[in-house]
Formats: sequence, structure tokens, C-alpha cells
Amino acid sequence: MANCSYACGFLLFFLVSFLHVEAILDPADFLALQSIRKALEDMPGSHFFSSWDFTADPCNFAGVYCDSDKVIALNLGDPRAGSPGLTGRLDPALGKLSALAEFTVVPGRIYGPLPESLSGLKNLRFFGVNRNFISGEISTKLGELRSLRTIDLSYNQLTGRIPPTVGSLPELTNLILCHNRLSGSLPRFESHTLTRLDLKHNSLSGSLPPNSLPPSLQYLSLAWNKLTGPMDHLLSRLDQLNYLDLSLNQFTGPIPDRIFSFPLTNLQLERNQFSGPVQPVDQVSIPTVDLSYNRLSGQISPMLASVQYLYLNNNRFTGRVPASFVERLLDASIQILYLQHNYLTGIEISPTAVIPERSSLCLQYNCMVPPVETPCPLRAGKQKTRPTTQCNQLKTWSDLTRPDPSSQILTLFLLPYFFSCPFYSLLFNFVIIMRGWIIRRLWIFLD
Repeated sequence: MANCSYACGFLLFFLVSFLHVEAILDPADFLALQSIRKALEDMPGSHFFSSWDFTADPCNFAGVYCDSDKVIALNLGDPRAGSPGLTGRLDPALGKLSALAEFTVVPGRIYGPLPESLSGLKNLRFFGVNRNFISGEISTKLGELRSLRTIDLSYNQLTGRIPPTVGSLPELTNLILCHNRLSGSLPRFESHTLTRLDLKHNSLSGSLPPNSLPPSLQYLSLAWNKLTGPMDHLLSRLDQLNYLDLSLNQFTGPIPDRIFSFPLTNLQLERNQFSGPVQPVDQVSIPTVDLSYNRLSGQISPMLASVQYLYLNNNRFTGRVPASFVERLLDASIQILYLQHNYLTGIEISPTAVIPERSSLCLQYNCMVPPVETPCPLRAGKQKTRPTTQCNQLKTWSDLTRPDPSSQILTLFLLPYFFSCPFYSLLFNFVIIMRGWIIRRLWIFLD
């Protein structure tokens, strides 16, 4: 009896093992793969679909991965670098692969919109269709895929807004939508695991509230958009960042001092409207810092002398360049030091000093004659020195905006009287408005 039980158990184990190995693909998945295949073709030079013979087991097709009788991953196209890719459309049958956890398409010529049926892929965690010609809007139903961790739809032709439902995905780790035609404001991102957000080269607009991005971010690129407003409160919270690029927007307000102590390898804030002084608390260890083409003012902080590639050109910096910059430039610790198009008045460097070949210094168009001849970028122009009238106008502006203690006391003393009389109240407001108008016109003229 014991031998019979052992034999029956062994036979049952053998049959289960055999059935597991020889499991037949779910008919719904089989039909879905057929429809997906009919909608796509190899581009010339690609042979990806040569193994897709539906008289054989689809789980052995190139790019198809199964678990039991279900497709769990579908990677369409030859992943080798330089392969031609695929052309055609993504068939709505894709949404029938109910166990699919990963879906990718290699760069190619896939066109048309993303199928609405993608909302049926409740187990999808990785979704990547980059460098193709996908068009249309991102469906709000994409936010129904609550397991999604990575979305990469970069380098396509997507339009419209980023749906708020995408921002509410709880497990989102990577969102890469750069190089599209997206517009509108950014949604609030609620995932506490979001580490990479790449939205550069779109037409996004509006401002970012202080709590719109999670502090878990390590990579943030919003460059080449139309975003506005201050960023100081938001940036102060993102202390895990190791890469930050906000260039070519219309951001305003101060740059928070804290940002220079973040573990950044690259800080790109150029071509915005950031203003005010730049005052890092400690020596800056960020290798590349680009603050060019803003409205930054005040003296250049010696704490920036430890930066290897430093771009401070086309701002409103004044005063003398700290001696520590010269020391680090001459020993080749600084590779690039661009200070052109400011209002600097001096630098302690000998006219006979030899700038190392691998280092670059540009001092053109300041309120001084450059003491050394150094090659500058072509866009710096040919003028060596800023006109004296502009330097004097900057001094006039500084005098206008510098608080005068005696006038402040007088204003406080007379203010109650002014506002008790309608005429003087009106006159007082007119003077304040005209003063602001004159200051703004001076800045526009200086620019």
C-alpha cells in the first residue's frame, strides 16, 4: 500500500511538472500577440519578427517572456545599439495581456496615439516607448495603473497636459517625458519614491507650489520650458538632489543658499530671471555651476572658488573678484571661469600671469580693463570694457535702491500726516510708483 501511494505521488508530481513545462499560452494572450504582430513591421535591416512563427510556442518568441500560461514582459524590437527598430502602430489588443508587468519598444518609427486599452494592464510596472513618433495626449487612464514605477515616453510627439492622475501614482519612481510637446502646468507629484523627473524640452508653463515635488527627488530637469515664479521654497526641500537643471525658463526670485550644500554634481540655473546675491554658507563642492544669464547681483562669493566649471557671466555682479579665484585658476583647479558681462571692477592677477592651457578665463565687458588677454567665447562679443556710462548708471541705481536711514525716519514721522490728507496721500503713492518705474527702466536700459 505504501509503495502504491509512493508510485501515485510520483506519477502526480511528474504529470504536474510536465504540464507546467508544456503549459499552453492563454488563448487571450495568444490572440493579443497576433494582433500586435499584424500592426507592426520590421524596418529595413531589422529581423526582430523572424522568430514570431505562430505555429510554435509564442513564449519562445524574441522579446516575449512568460510565466506559466501568461505573458509577463514584452520587449519589442532588437535592443542592440543602432538597430533600425519597428514601424507601425500599437494595437489596442496590447491591453489584453492582463499579466503584463513590463512593456518596452526600441527606438524606431512607431506612430499614432497610445491605446486607451493600456488602462487594463493593472500589473504594469515598467512602461517605455521612447524615441518614436507617438502622438496625441497622455490618457488620464494611465493613472489607473497603480503599480507603475517607470514611465519613459521621451523623444516623441506627445501633446496636451500631464494628467494629475499620473502625478498621483503612489509607486512612481521614474517619469521621463522630455523632448515632447507637452503644455500646461505641472501636476502635484505625490509619490514618496519618485527619484527621477525629466520634463525638459516641452512647453510647460505656470509656477510650482512649494509642495509640488517630493523631497525624494535625486534627478530633476525642467529645462527648456516656460515655467515661471520663485523656486526658493521648493528647492530648499529637495536636499537629495544630485542633478538639477532649470535652465531656459522664466524662474524668478532668489537662489536659496542651502542648494549649494546639496550632493549635486551639476547645477544648471542659466537663462532665467533669478535675482539677488549668491551667498553659499560653505565651500561649494559641486563640480559644475552655471548661473549665467540671470539678474544676480552683489559681490562674488569666495565660497564659489572651489567650483571646477563656473559660469557667472551675463549677470549684475559688482566689486572685485576674490583672490582665491586667481589662485585656483593658476594652479588649474578651475577649468572654466566665465565672468564676462557683469559690473566687476577689478581682479588681482598679474598681466604676465600664465593661464594653464586647460583653463579658461573670460573677463570681457566689465567695469575694468581686463589685466590679462584671454580667449573668450564668440558670443561674448569684441568689446573689452563696459561703457563708463553704464557703470555709473549702475552706481546711481545702487544709490537709489540703498535704504537711507534719515529718509526712513522722516518717512515714519510724516507718514501719519500724509495719510490724514487725501492730497498728500495721493502724492506719496505717486512718488513711490514713479521711483519704482525709474528703477525698472534703468535696469532695462542696463540690460
